[in-house]
This record gives sequence, C-alpha cells and structure tokens, in this order.
Amino acid sequence: MSNLAARIVPIALLLFSNVFMTFAWYGHLRFKDRPLWLVILASWGIALFEYCLAVPANRWGSGVYTAAELKAVQEVITLSVFVAFSFFYLGQKITPLQGLGFILMLGGAFLVFQGSVAPTP
Repeated sequence: MSNLAARIVPIALLLFSNVFMTFAWYGHLRFKDRPLWLVILASWGIALFEYCLAVPANRWGSGVYTAAELKAVQEVITLSVFVAFSFFYLGQKITPLQGLGFILMLGGAFLVFQGSVAPTP
C-alpha cells in the first residue's frame, strides 16, 4: 500500500465506522415509542458493522499513526459526524457554547499531533 493510501484508508474507515456508531448510539432517539430491549438489539446489530470497520482502521492505521493520533483522529471524526447527525437526523442545532466546546476539543486533537513521534514497526 502506498504511503498516501496507508494514511487515508484508516481515516476513511474511521469515518464510516463512526457513522454506524453514531446511529447505534443515538439513532434510537427518534424511536422512543419502541421497547428498550428492541433498540438495544438494533444498536448492537449496527455496532457490529462499526467494529468491522474500526478494528481494521486502527490495525492498519497503527503503521503510520501513533495510538494517540488515531484516537485524536477518531474523536475529531466523531464530533464531525455527530454534529451533522444531530442537525440532519435529530433536528437539533448545536448551540454556540457547544460549538465552542467542540472547537476546544479540536484544539486538543491538534496538540496531540504536535507532540507525537512516528510509530515503531
């Protein structure tokens, strides 16, 4: 795999895995009339696909990113997916203070990359 692909594929897989995980964790909020046991089973089914993407993303990504960098990337992706999901799927707007909190978290991810060293094979 080329160096560029080795860097992009894990991030793409993390993006798709986060879409599944966001639906697994928060998608049921539109179905509050359904029994809890049913939404738990549905969430587990959705989460299975998330794990099928996240595990290879982290395995392959560890060749070019440190564990801390992978976690920082995952958190930035999670925030991005969640903001879009919250707005488009749940119909909830992000408040200015929530937005500021997310920006501060992005700043933290930036700092993680500043202090990282290349992973050892």
